[in-house]
Amino acid sequence: MGAMKVPKPSRQGARCHATEIVAMRTKILRFDANAEVREFEKGRFEVLQIGGTTLGRASYAPGWKWSTHVGAASGSALCDVEHVGMVVSGCAVVSFPNGEHYELSRGDVFYIPPGHDSWVVGDEPYVALHFLGAEHYAT
Repeated sequence: MGAMKVPKPSRQGARCHATEIVAMRTKILRFDANAEVREFEKGRFEVLQIGGTTLGRASYAPGWKWSTHVGAASGSALCDVEHVGMVVSGCAVVSFPNGEHYELSRGDVFYIPPGHDSWVVGDEPYVALHFLGAEHYAT
C-alpha cells in the first residue's frame, strides 16, 4: 500500500503524459519516545514535528507559574507566544496585564494571544496539547 499510481490524463488535449507516483506514508510518534524535551522547574514542554506541523505537550506541576518558572530565565514577565491548544487534565489560569483572566480546565480548547502569564490552579498537574506556538515556546 506504500504508493498510489495517479492515472495519465487522456491524450485528447493533454499536455503531460507522464505517470506520477505519490508516496503515502503513515507516521506514528509518541511524545514519550520521540519528542524534543524542554525542561524547567516544575514543568516540561515536549515538541514533536509530524506532517509538516509542530505540536507540543505542556506538563506543569502544582505551583508552576510561567513568569516564575519559564520567563524569569529569559528576563520576560509575559509569554510572547501565541497558543492554540486543548487541556487534557488539570486547571490553569491565563492572565493579561489589563486584568482579564481566564480559567482553563479539562476539555477546553483555547486560543491565547501573546502577552500573558499563566499558572496552575489546585493540586492536580496541568497537561495541555499545543497545536500552534509549540516551536517557539520555552526556547
